[in-house]
Amino acid sequence: MIFEAQAARIGRPIEESYRATREFVSLFAQAIIQSFVPPYRVKDIFKQLSFMAAESAPVVIFCLCFAAVVTIIESSFHMKLIIQNDSLVPGFAALLIIRELGAVVTALLVTSRVGAGIAAEVGSMQITEQIDALKMLGINPVRFLVVPRFVASLLGGVLLTIIANCVCLYVAMLVSEVKLGYTPGSFIMAMRAFVHFKDMFFATIKGACFGAVIPIFSCYFGFRCKSGAEGVGLATTNSVVATSVAIIIIDFVLSWVFSYLY
Repeated sequence: MIFEAQAARIGRPIEESYRATREFVSLFAQAIIQSFVPPYRVKDIFKQLSFMAAESAPVVIFCLCFAAVVTIIESSFHMKLIIQNDSLVPGFAALLIIRELGAVVTALLVTSRVGAGIAAEVGSMQITEQIDALKMLGINPVRFLVVPRFVASLLGGVLLTIIANCVCLYVAMLVSEVKLGYTPGSFIMAMRAFVHFKDMFFATIKGACFGAVIPIFSCYFGFRCKSGAEGVGLATTNSVVATSVAIIIIDFVLSWVFSYLY
């Protein structure tokens, strides 16, 4: 009896993890499949795109401007400390911004804003039985709620990554001119020596992947939301934490794959 109880205690978390993983993969697969099935809800997609990209752009740009300043200053300090020369700072900083900083920081900022909002919205619909009402009316909740947010977030991730990289590079160029004395021309020449078109292309792929996982995690935890204000808050917190971890892991995997393509 004791052995059976211990086995049940150990097996229960494993079973729950397996069930949760299966539900998440099923939700992700349904979202991808339903995205290609007409009719397309273009109006809802543009509404979510405005919320995800247009309204998030000021926050992303503001934060990445400071990130660019820190990147240039710290790179210059450490390079002078080690090799007594900071002539490679513009090239290295531009490469770091395009390959990692722009896409990852943008995704994490969007997660904290958009992901939390989606999880809270879907979670509130779950506890007020609005999702059950959709099912009773013959409406697929995944198609009605997840797909517009999935498509909009994927497109928004691409757009925000491109905008963030361009703004970040521009601010880095200004800081290099003011703080380090490099002219815009010398910054661009150094950047061209380090950065290639495929770096921006790979960064765009990262932005699309990061944007795609945000609504999936948010809607997943929203669908599993428990009743009460505490349940909504817990679903929101779990979605932000899980999405942030997923973004870091996906960034590692994609960076490892892209390292064989440079």
